[in-house]
Amino acid sequence: MNINQVAAQLYTLRNFLQTPADIADSMRKVRAIGYETVQISGMGPIDAGDLMTILDGEGLTVCATHEDSQKILQDPAWVAEKLHKMRCGHTAYPYPAGVTLNTLDDLKRFAAALNAAGKILRDAGVQLSYHNHHMEFRHVEGRTILEQIYEMTDPLNLQGEIDTYWVQFGGGCPTDWCRKLRRRLPLLHMKDYMINQDNKPAYAEIGQGNLDWPIIISEAEKSGCKWFIVEQDECPRDPFESLKMSFEHIRDNLCA
Repeated sequence: MNINQVAAQLYTLRNFLQTPADIADSMRKVRAIGYETVQISGMGPIDAGDLMTILDGEGLTVCATHEDSQKILQDPAWVAEKLHKMRCGHTAYPYPAGVTLNTLDDLKRFAAALNAAGKILRDAGVQLSYHNHHMEFRHVEGRTILEQIYEMTDPLNLQGEIDTYWVQFGGGCPTDWCRKLRRRLPLLHMKDYMINQDNKPAYAEIGQGNLDWPIIISEAEKSGCKWFIVEQDECPRDPFESLKMSFEHIRDNLCA
């Protein structure tokens, strides 16, 4: 992994991205930390062209996005057009909002919808990936939902965006999941996992938690990972400081 493959997931900064002026100020701070690319998520309304003007001005590129879950399934052509404006080739289905995943038939319907949307996006030059949380580690008919989603879809149409924290929280192994998705893992959400002073799981900056990053990164690289995306859903300090701590730890300890 090289440092120019390390991106900032902007969902971490969502409270600072609700107006164009705030977005511009935040992108200056992100670039000053050292990030060269970002994943778009959690951002307030802004025209794609205006966003690219801001990013171009700071020397930032877009490695991937998260789009509205229903929009991906119902209007993937619109999603592809948006990503073309951002010169971006990757998006991820962020969360199964409003989707029932209780039976095998539910999973088949969901997987078919993901596969169909992924095919349309692929034909338009955009790769769809799946971003997991913990609920996909619930068992349906004896096997995890996440296993079955990947088995029921064509790897050409649906790739993986493994979220390390949520895999761990769900009772899985992030390293194993990087192995499972050989040639199917273009994106990795780097999110550390710790036990806080209340003895509860909590998000942590990279290097401040318990995950074994050298082996996770090694296995992700073997699976073809292109972008290592730093995210924290919640931060115990200023989110910009958290992104900086993670970036510096990755740069100083985990990069080639």
